[in-house]
Amino acid sequence: MKDEFNINSHKFNSRLMIGTGKYKTLKEAQDSIKLSEASIVTVAIRRAQNTKNRGKSNLIDGLNWKKLWLLPNTAGCETIEEVIHIASLGREITKLIGQPDNNFVKLEVISDSKYLFPDPIGTLKAAEYLVNKNFSVLPYIYPDPILAKQLEDIGCKTIMPLGSPIGSGQGLQNIRSLKIIIENAKVPVIIDAGIGTTSEANQAMELGASAVLLNTAIAKSNNPKLMADAMKLSVISGRKCYLAKRMKIENLAKASSPQSGLIKLI
Repeated sequence: MKDEFNINSHKFNSRLMIGTGKYKTLKEAQDSIKLSEASIVTVAIRRAQNTKNRGKSNLIDGLNWKKLWLLPNTAGCETIEEVIHIASLGREITKLIGQPDNNFVKLEVISDSKYLFPDPIGTLKAAEYLVNKNFSVLPYIYPDPILAKQLEDIGCKTIMPLGSPIGSGQGLQNIRSLKIIIENAKVPVIIDAGIGTTSEANQAMELGASAVLLNTAIAKSNNPKLMADAMKLSVISGRKCYLAKRMKIENLAKASSPQSGLIKLI
């Protein structure tokens, strides 16, 4: 069965996308990303060091970008002006690491410092501007089906609704809204934020999400490398389950064994 994962004509082998924050060491991050077999790795550009000074001083310098696709993100931006500046820096970095056709940006506009919910109006305005500047925009949003459709209509290449607040590990809340977004979307829907365990990543994929993006669930586990491998398998399993389609739920029990041709007992 052909089941490709594409974003704006770019094909990716893995439906697990990985963040790069909160790891104890650079080596732990590198090992976890490798074991996850993720194709796309997102980096907060505001926290990235200057990649013109090559070496192994930071994660951007410490990963093999011939095998990975960089997704710059605008984490930490509270205004549209900040987003535009950081998105432009991100595009420059993709060129420096040898990805000249990479115009991806994960759009985050967050002015809420307590719950870190994305600003819907700011996100829509910033997305429209960036789309017009030929960015492939992947917007992070609260699971609002109307906003999701508006972002798709202006040209965003994915929709990235949150499962629950960033870093909370609360799993998938607002299941109905997530289902509506997935059902209505003609672009990939990527569940981003709030996933804490493999069962939640699996659930997201069983709903029909195209991919999941997570960070804290791996970085803050007791064994990030083991968790990275587990998340990889859960995403694969959830996708296969979605494609296979689950059995019909019955009100009564139904015997698995045939009821005809039984041996009569004397």
